Amino acid sequence: MTVPAPSGPPSADPGAAQATAGTAAAEVAAVRAGDGGARRVLYPILLRELTVLRGRRVGAALLRLTLGGPGLPGLISHCPDEHVRLVFPGHDGVLRLPEPDGDELRWPRPRAVTRDYSLRRFDPDAGEYGELDLDVVLHDGGLASGWARAATPGDRIHAAGPPDGLAVPDRFDRLLLAGDLTALPTMTRWVERLGPGTEARVVVEVDGATGRSGELDELETAAARAGATVLSADRRADGPDALARAVAALPTGPDGRLFAWAAGEAGTVKPLRRMLRDRFGLGPGEHDVTGYWKRGVAEFDDHDHGQHDRGQHDHGRHDHEH
Repeated sequence: MTVPAPSGPPSADPGAAQATAGTAAAEVAAVRAGDGGARRVLYPILLRELTVLRGRRVGAALLRLTLGGPGLPGLISHCPDEHVRLVFPGHDGVLRLPEPDGDELRWPRPRAVTRDYSLRRFDPDAGEYGELDLDVVLHDGGLASGWARAATPGDRIHAAGPPDGLAVPDRFDRLLLAGDLTALPTMTRWVERLGPGTEARVVVEVDGATGRSGELDELETAAARAGATVLSADRRADGPDALARAVAALPTGPDGRLFAWAAGEAGTVKPLRRMLRDRFGLGPGEHDVTGYWKRGVAEFDDHDHGQHDRGQHDHGRHDHEH
């Protein structure tokens, strides 16, 4: 299935963003080397037309799409927590694309139909133009899920972003990650990048067999190499608060700088905000919790995490499809 190419606004020239991209890299490096808290570093947001190179299943619940093509070079990626926004035709069949506006994008009205996906892998040196992997959670009735199932090599899709990256100082020597399968790409990237001496615990919400048929293999392999611990919380067996209870059962010590990151279904991760603050004693800059999607809501915006938005340009962290 090919998303039709419009005659609408062109993408911004990637070369024009090089100075800002260099500034973003310097800001990320400064945060990592500093003694303050974590913070989001803004990137110049470009619209790219990407080409499907291949797809493969990752367990029963995930489909990995590898994207590339001449629109990919110059994509900015410095942090594990990054996403792109895929743009789809509306119900009327019209593909409404944002317009370049400096280092940002101006989104059209009526609002474009979009879904956000976390980066699983970006390799700028792979192939002719580089490769970008996105993992799509498969389920019936999902817009992006349906497109991903039908996608074949050569199909095209427009992607905006990443708009920013969460830079975390290297001074944190303990890491807590928690989330469902929509958070798995970020959690796996994070564990793959762990530095020596960092103690990490990862709690993944599964739903019965979903999540137990190969989806966690890459995370568990990376964790074994890094000496990290991976725990599962079974929503089907233990109830809708399985993830929160699994996190609550973790020790708050030993002494050391702890950074916590959590993402997934909004109602499931909401209790973690208070828990990380009250039980684990984490302040601003020491934790980040995001509702990627909301059960029963097709287009969800996590207003409690509004610092990811870019004002009228409207490229926030939301609408992850599940």
